[in-house]
Amino acid sequence: MRRRRAIVLVAVAAAGLFLFAGVAWLGGIRVNLTRSYPLGLWLIEPLERPVAVGDLVFICPPDTAVFRMARERFYLGLGLCPGWFSPLIKTVVATGGQAIAIGAEVSIDGRPLSHSDVRPSDAAGRALTPFAGGEVPAGFLFLHAEFAGSYDSRYFGPIPASGLLGRARRLLTFEP
Repeated sequence: MRRRRAIVLVAVAAAGLFLFAGVAWLGGIRVNLTRSYPLGLWLIEPLERPVAVGDLVFICPPDTAVFRMARERFYLGLGLCPGWFSPLIKTVVATGGQAIAIGAEVSIDGRPLSHSDVRPSDAAGRALTPFAGGEVPAGFLFLHAEFAGSYDSRYFGPIPASGLLGRARRLLTFEP
């Protein structure tokens, strides 16, 4: 009888956990396990105005060769964005019409972007190809994270704003 009670208790607890996770996911709660931003629970909030420089956002990357390579290298995880990518959490640092120059660091409209050193290789020693630079097309966003090892627009360039899921807000996070 005790064994049966234990099995029922475990089953009820597991069902409750799955129900909680499903409700949280439907409510826009996501778990960040990357080092680009603090680890923990984040909320996707609707953005009820045009996206602007300085916004911290959740965005789905496009299904392109550069993002498939990023997933193969484990820069990105599996997720529910098109191409089965996980969404990115990044800060918008440039929008359509702004000029991007890439050298040892990134400059936007002639002003250096802090914490934007461009690395020739990743932590595993694999070559990284930086974005060539140029004007951000209308409807695209140039994204950045201050973490030195972040895989962001320094390497993949501007991405379509159509993948925007919303603003990212910390719920329960911590710095490792």
